Amino acid sequence: MNKLRDTKTLTVAAMLTAIGIVLGYFKLPINQFIEIRFAFIPLCVAGMLLGPGIAGIMGILVDVGGFFLYPTGPFFPGFTFSSMMTGVIFGVILYKHRPTLQRIVVSQVVNTVVVGILLNSIWLNMLYLKLGYVNTILYRLPKELIMLVVNTVMIYTLLKAFERVRLYEKI
Repeated sequence: MNKLRDTKTLTVAAMLTAIGIVLGYFKLPINQFIEIRFAFIPLCVAGMLLGPGIAGIMGILVDVGGFFLYPTGPFFPGFTFSSMMTGVIFGVILYKHRPTLQRIVVSQVVNTVVVGILLNSIWLNMLYLKLGYVNTILYRLPKELIMLVVNTVMIYTLLKAFERVRLYEKI
């Protein structure tokens, strides 16, 4: 965590946090059950550039900041934990590694299973669905599998663009 004392690290983390909060506002609805969200992208970039600790802290800040700027329901710390875990997962898998397709797929699969399917199903079942945990997972599984592919393509495209402009060497 000594990186938190570095001005460049703090600046990059603050900018990515602000971008994450703003991107959290935008979503592209496909149908009543599926929408493409973009707030995870800065957490993925932060995990790759800054590591799991800073990306986890950013996940907390993005979730809480997004809630205060545009609340869509009651605040629930479970989703904040999920956001933190998203940053940590991307950081553990991508930090200090070249963003190969294999690493990006692995990070997305782990994030989808741990956060999207397991954790968020717990939170949604507790708050709204009341279907039972297994039924909530089965209800959400098709959406999560579709989003796994969409998110993987978005992240791979973005990180490859960063690699072409040598962004990793500049931070």
